[in-house]
Amino acid sequence: MHMRLTVFLVITLVAGLAVANDGGTRTDLTPADLKRVLAVTAPTGDFARPENFEQLPGGAATVRKRVNQDIFSFSSANLSFADEERFKLGNALFRKLWVSSPASTEASDGLGPLFNARGCQNCHLKDGRGHVPAEGEDAVSMFLRLSVPARTEAERAALVDLSAKVIPEPTYGGQLQNFAVPGLLAEGRMVVSYTDEPVTLGDGTVVTLRRPAYAVADLGYGSMAADVMLSPRVAPQMIGLGLIEQVPAEDILARADPDDADGDGISGRPNRAIDPVTGTVELGRFGWKAGAATIRAQSADAFAGDIGIATPLVMQPHGDCTAAQAVCLAAPTGEQERLGPSEAPDPVLDLVTFYSQNLGVPQRRKVGDAAVLAGKATFYTLGCVACHTPKFVTSRDAELEAHRFQLIWPYSDLLLHDMGEGLADHRPEALADGYEWRTAPLWGIGLTQTVSGHTQFLHDGRARNLEEAILWHGGEAQAARDGYAGLTKTERDNLLAFLVSL
Repeated sequence: MHMRLTVFLVITLVAGLAVANDGGTRTDLTPADLKRVLAVTAPTGDFARPENFEQLPGGAATVRKRVNQDIFSFSSANLSFADEERFKLGNALFRKLWVSSPASTEASDGLGPLFNARGCQNCHLKDGRGHVPAEGEDAVSMFLRLSVPARTEAERAALVDLSAKVIPEPTYGGQLQNFAVPGLLAEGRMVVSYTDEPVTLGDGTVVTLRRPAYAVADLGYGSMAADVMLSPRVAPQMIGLGLIEQVPAEDILARADPDDADGDGISGRPNRAIDPVTGTVELGRFGWKAGAATIRAQSADAFAGDIGIATPLVMQPHGDCTAAQAVCLAAPTGEQERLGPSEAPDPVLDLVTFYSQNLGVPQRRKVGDAAVLAGKATFYTLGCVACHTPKFVTSRDAELEAHRFQLIWPYSDLLLHDMGEGLADHRPEALADGYEWRTAPLWGIGLTQTVSGHTQFLHDGRARNLEEAILWHGGEAQAARDGYAGLTKTERDNLLAFLVSL
């Protein structure tokens, strides 16, 4: 852990880059407000009744609609009328299907040439969680990230100053593209296989986990580097992102303990990323390894990497095509002078970003149920809250009024944690090593079946239910996982009831 801390300090200070959000005291609050925030976000010790406002995980932005398949697709409840219009326009662009060039539908021109999906909604169906492809099904909402170790001084320097998060695979780039426009070969397809691993709980119950293995097949552009690192990624749910963006960095960094100074076995670390708008190094918040600092940057990367669409922020009209794919680079793009200098000119990225920032969090269910309260107590007792931080209060200085000074309940510290060998992808990303993952927010997790039609969890969907997800926890979460395994069936059922209520 000492080496990790040293690397973190070196990387964030080199190359003359300004490093924003270094922690300290919140500057958006008066002393009186700060006292209130500390009191309201303190961990509870009363599990006999729900906490104040616990039913509203998104604060005033919480969605209070009938629960159905569309429950993740409503806007923040406190948006103004004008902002609701922006949200609807962004929704239309989020659902938009792009077409290959040249096309008569010029406003939708520019797909690929290599791609994973034709639109944002294809991966984030109903704004929910992606899924593992069924046998014989093309992967759409799950894909393989690719990278190789740094080989040159220039590549090593780029990783150090964060101008590169990873070094892409030389032929296939940063992501395996399993679709292509007419006339081109797709890069290949992801192959997933599973090995059953039975786990015996304390009371003798046997739970069968499935350990995945990943490979690529039908490569269209030659061999892949022998030292390629593969990392599967399922598209995450979209709710509450704008509220997470407005959690003050000071409050997140206050929970970081990279050297485990308090000796509790939990050593959360922040990831860092360059904000392409400001050029400063910022706290990473988004993505499975917190590799993006803002929703706008994450959205622009997805446009380029997933769909092959250039935006003003990421000017890659050929998407993830590499120099080794000459036929891809020779393909026509959707850039049109009269529309602007990118395939998705402003305000496309602005509106999609706004939409992504304002997908509301549904209200909690059964918060006062006896089993839910008992499960909540167990969640605390096992130490799950050491990473899954229940509450934050967003910034008073948030750009959008709907996000300002809201008590929110994401159940995540937004930090990186070593999750052990079982979940390791052995693929670093920015400051995250191959064992680390950002604590996934738990709000809305109990609605996965309703929205997405499945209960597949973790970064690669290997867990087929919440219990399997818990039992895959290792590393810093090993003690909590072992504690769960030692519970009685009633205690386990209560804990799962609490998670389903989120």
